[in-house]
Amino acid sequence: MRASVGILMRAFRGGALVLLLATAHGGAFAQGDAKRGAYLAKAAGCVGCHTEAKKDATPYAGGRALKTPFGTFHGPNITPHPGAGLGRWSEADFVRAMRLGLRPDGAHYFPAFPYPSFTRITDADLRDLWAYLRTLPPSARASQGHDLRFPFGWRFLITGWKWLFFSPGALPADAKRTPVLQRGAYLVEALGHCGECHTARNFLGGPKRDRPLAGTAKGPEGDRVPNLTPARLKKWDDAELKYFLQTALTPDGDVAAETMGEVIRNTTAALTPEDLAAVIAYLRSLPAIPDEPE
Repeated sequence: MRASVGILMRAFRGGALVLLLATAHGGAFAQGDAKRGAYLAKAAGCVGCHTEAKKDATPYAGGRALKTPFGTFHGPNITPHPGAGLGRWSEADFVRAMRLGLRPDGAHYFPAFPYPSFTRITDADLRDLWAYLRTLPPSARASQGHDLRFPFGWRFLITGWKWLFFSPGALPADAKRTPVLQRGAYLVEALGHCGECHTARNFLGGPKRDRPLAGTAKGPEGDRVPNLTPARLKKWDDAELKYFLQTALTPDGDVAAETMGEVIRNTTAALTPEDLAAVIAYLRSLPAIPDEPE
């Protein structure tokens, strides 16, 4: 009962604020910068989760499968098609989904949708992302349902999960961080949502808060996920790390695993030199945490 009341009150307050802002600043919400939104979509890796993994698949039309211990999730169609995509959504619907993990009908999204990270995206960036998504060619491809093990398909259980593991709100400013480090933190923790894969999880799928970005012996699809803290990255200098994040090639000529290779192609390789440098600086500033044992 306490779990339900707590999350409902937080959702109500957050949802009320979103709706109030949308009403009070409707003109501003309509003026998002789609060109800037296209860059933000790359920084957020949107195309990877929302595009089917096959040749000539329509970008952002959904269908990507994500296998997890709880079953298989499928990324939805986020083109502006009125039936299959987000065509009937308002901007307030979009902000509520990203901020609170709630569908337009009020139901919870499963946290395979990384709203625990996206909740930290700024208002301006959400506005620009929304403007960009509205420019995509509409696709009539129907979103696939998830194939989840019992009882993980029950959405009402997400109420308790959110109470335990979800804290909606902006990324806190840290006076100890330089502007470069603060930008890097934002790119890694909010837009890039790196912790969704690179932070180990417990049996409920909640992040292990004592191991942020330290990798895991068994990631969402069963493979080891690398440690992003200096415990591992100290082996590479900044030039080598930059080269890897731009080309998916390690200093010794090896190639990144398929999943990370796609992230690099779609996301880190598209970052501006300044943003890439901020990401590297932020990763260097993290506490060094040893790899999780097998």
